[in-house]
Amino acid sequence: MKVGIYGGSFNPVHFGHVGLAKWVIEHTDLDEVWLLVSPNNPLKNADELAPEQERLAGVRAAIKGIKGLVASDFEFTLPRPSYTANTLRQLQLAYPQHEFVLIIGEDNWNIFTKWREYDYILSTFPIFIYPRHPQPTTCLPGSLPTVDRRSTDSRTTRQADITLPHGAHITYLADAPHFDISSTELRQQFLSPTETK
Repeated sequence: MKVGIYGGSFNPVHFGHVGLAKWVIEHTDLDEVWLLVSPNNPLKNADELAPEQERLAGVRAAIKGIKGLVASDFEFTLPRPSYTANTLRQLQLAYPQHEFVLIIGEDNWNIFTKWREYDYILSTFPIFIYPRHPQPTTCLPGSLPTVDRRSTDSRTTRQADITLPHGAHITYLADAPHFDISSTELRQQFLSPTETK
């Protein structure tokens, strides 16, 4: 089985998360997409996170009945903070029969060299990158090699396969929809004016 790992705080989950995951299932060769709730993202302020079980319950409710989407609490039992390299390594050990693909936004790709063991991730797992803006702005971190893009067709979507010289396989989901919403904006909508200052 080919499984996409779509990790995040999901604080809270919203229609953009679900819409993207659903699109990926429908337009790529993945069998499932696991929305992996991160209890403690090292790049985010833990004080702003709702309880992990609450966020997991939100994801489960949001994807209920959508074929191929799975809410996962896999990281809840792993050391914290939740480093993606360690999570992927543990997923391989727990599910050796699966092939895992990492799904990230272009904003994370652009800071990928800040991720712990990013070179291990690149050399071991395929990566799907989705646009985070209406007009894609993806550029590679300076310490990664320049890419060679070529257009290919996958079902109804056009994708650009980026093959890095050291063996990494990156697929840019050029036609993935853009959802103009963020969890931060949703949280702020529920705060009073004095609380947002």
